[in-house]
Amino acid sequence: MEQTKSVMVNPSSQVTIGLVNPKTPVNVGGIMRAAGCYGVNRVCYTGKRYELAAKSGDAQYDVDTKDAAKRIPLEGVESLLESVPQGATIVCVDLVVGATPLPLFTHPDNAFYIFGPEDGTIPQQLIDAATDVVYVPTVGCMNLAASVNVLLYDRLAKTTQIKADDELIKQSRDNNNRTKVKHWLK
Repeated sequence: MEQTKSVMVNPSSQVTIGLVNPKTPVNVGGIMRAAGCYGVNRVCYTGKRYELAAKSGDAQYDVDTKDAAKRIPLEGVESLLESVPQGATIVCVDLVVGATPLPLFTHPDNAFYIFGPEDGTIPQQLIDAATDVVYVPTVGCMNLAASVNVLLYDRLAKTTQIKADDELIKQSRDNNNRTKVKHWLK
């Protein structure tokens, strides 16, 4: 199996994802896969629902097929506010009145992104502690893992410090993908 390399080339950039009481192993697995794809340093979560669902073994799907959870810490914590890395800017991501649309947001170098649960919202205490609150301007709410993916892609798309070449493609694609764009071959 090929190892996925981080797409971020700014070594001083630090990204942590905080999850408020996530409910499903499928969403957390999808978030871990996204964390590996986009160079996240750590994922932490509050609550017990995820742990209980992960232990049950019922209807779990292995969505973290690149095993990012083996390289990126996934930690249960009592408090997200007590888990903010030193120097990180707290950014809450949720459909909250008064939030900034994601396309208009400038990401901080060192970010602690907090996402609400699948069936709820981020507590007011966390919203009040945030430097910024952003939302993805969709019609209706997205799945938790999808929201994390969109935010991380937006962060990547807005940076000028990325590795983007054929070597990244070769390192990142699945083993059964060997296709090429023919008109580039001369």
